[in-house]
Amino acid sequence: MNIRKDLRNIAIIAHVDHGKTTLVDKLLHQSGTFRTNEHVEERAMDSNDLERERGITILAKNTAINYKDTRINIMDTPGHADFGGEVERIMKMVDGVLLVVDAYEGCMPQTRFVLKKALEQKLTPIVVVNKIDRDFARPTEVVDEVIDLFIELGATEEQIEFPVVYASAINGTASVDPEKQDDNMEALFDSIIEHIPAPIDNSEEPLQFQVAMLDYNDYVGRIGVGRVFRGTMKVGQQVALMKLDGSVKQFRVTKMFGFLGLKRVEIEEAKAGDLIAVSGMEDINVGETVCPSEHQEALPVLRIDEPTLQMTFLVNNSPFAGREGKFVTSRKIEERLMSELETDVSLRVENTDSPDVWVVSGRGELHLSILIENMRREGYEIQVSKPEVIVREIDGVRCEPVERVQIDVPEEHTGSIMESMGARKGEMVDMINNGNGQVRLIFMVPARGLIGYTTEFLSLTRGFGIINHSFDSYQPMQAGQVGGRRQGVLVSMETGKSSTYGIQGVEDRGTIFLEPGTEVYEGMIVGEHTRENDLVVNICKMKQMTNMRSANKDQTTGMKKPRIMSLEQSLEYLNDDEYCEITPESIRLRKKILDKNEREKIAKKKKYADMK
Repeated sequence: MNIRKDLRNIAIIAHVDHGKTTLVDKLLHQSGTFRTNEHVEERAMDSNDLERERGITILAKNTAINYKDTRINIMDTPGHADFGGEVERIMKMVDGVLLVVDAYEGCMPQTRFVLKKALEQKLTPIVVVNKIDRDFARPTEVVDEVIDLFIELGATEEQIEFPVVYASAINGTASVDPEKQDDNMEALFDSIIEHIPAPIDNSEEPLQFQVAMLDYNDYVGRIGVGRVFRGTMKVGQQVALMKLDGSVKQFRVTKMFGFLGLKRVEIEEAKAGDLIAVSGMEDINVGETVCPSEHQEALPVLRIDEPTLQMTFLVNNSPFAGREGKFVTSRKIEERLMSELETDVSLRVENTDSPDVWVVSGRGELHLSILIENMRREGYEIQVSKPEVIVREIDGVRCEPVERVQIDVPEEHTGSIMESMGARKGEMVDMINNGNGQVRLIFMVPARGLIGYTTEFLSLTRGFGIINHSFDSYQPMQAGQVGGRRQGVLVSMETGKSSTYGIQGVEDRGTIFLEPGTEVYEGMIVGEHTRENDLVVNICKMKQMTNMRSANKDQTTGMKKPRIMSLEQSLEYLNDDEYCEITPESIRLRKKILDKNEREKIAKKKKYADMK
């Protein structure tokens, strides 16, 4: 059996913020892929604005480097479980993985999530203990934790005998000895070449190419990125595309690209083992196979995790609709949602009875909020409802998604965390005391119990807690209300501009969400009430000006700082009878029914119906 000794295909997997993208940066620099005078930004692989701002990877990306006589194709994957759809497909394209683990934090929920996917695909792992230069780094204990995790996830004996490289990606150093670092990353390059299997060279056999990712370009249309599993592919070749629905389409390969550094390089031919991008197929989808017309043989379809959360997207119909956005019509919004489906395979968009309403399903709150944030920046105006979990029927039983939650908190906060988790139907499965005043708690919690939990969690731990969660499984639905907001809201009774005087008048009733001078409309949510019921307030009230001197003279009082909420916080905050209005310049919370009397009528009817 021939193998391609000049090629290695690897994916870099890790928990969020353990240093995958920085590691790829340093590998690119040290391999000599860039010219010496070439300007390259830090975290070069995170190319999109949102990725740069948030410091997270959202889309899987590929690059390639040349080291000695070997081409190493590297896939940088996201760490967030919300983008697990990306990770899963990448595993099919590679022969081994670099599992990056923080030398202080050790194994985290997403480390578990991504490693499980890699082991299921029987990939060869190399463990990189990163951030070895951190204070309190504990490399040997972390390696033990990783071994325990491998055993727990049912790894084979060969997989458990993984090589370990200790590195500091930020400094560009690595070694196989935890005590001292070499001043370059050669130890890691050598481990990749020595331990990651080279692809089989069966380029004489009939072609099989499978698409694992989609890209889109205005000039050439849809681009399929994937791996040649067998045979050879050439520009101009007539091939058959085996569709997921069983149909077959004929097309000609118009362009092919290979990868080197951050660039796509046009190529004429690709052989078994190569990772390439192909254009010329209008409606190619993830998981479809390209093969010769005379030898049609499809590869097994890639399994993609189903969405677990859904939201209703609506055309903005608030009193301020159309003031700030360029795209406000249902036709424009629908076109934008459909174009997102071109590249995001974990997303679902369903039409409803109304032409102005769509149900959008995704892998989690972050997944959907990234889509909303992108649309907002592009000039769209929309309204969205509270996120809801997707309930499935499995063997006749209603089941809901359950998340595995890992919480790291100072010891004194463990009691309040356990109590709040208990109220959200959380079940504790483990508690580890590291002995340094920090406790790690692990719970299984219904996903609906975590919607809106972040704000409560931060106030319970005074900002010192760290919470991570990833989808675990579908389990029978728990009865009763789980989670949700306890507090009522302050709702504006009129349309106008909020005034300092008006805000000061209602400050003692709760927390205000906006600055003086902000435009508000009737039915808009302007703050959180201290009690459980909603309260209608007038924050546009102006002081009566008279020419009489007041006996108690104006007291110049200081105003409390308003709580300005981000997009994610606003989405988490919503209740069933509320919408979040999103425009390029504003994020507003509002009641679905703006008129106070109408709301009261409906509430009375509901109460009467419940009594029956």
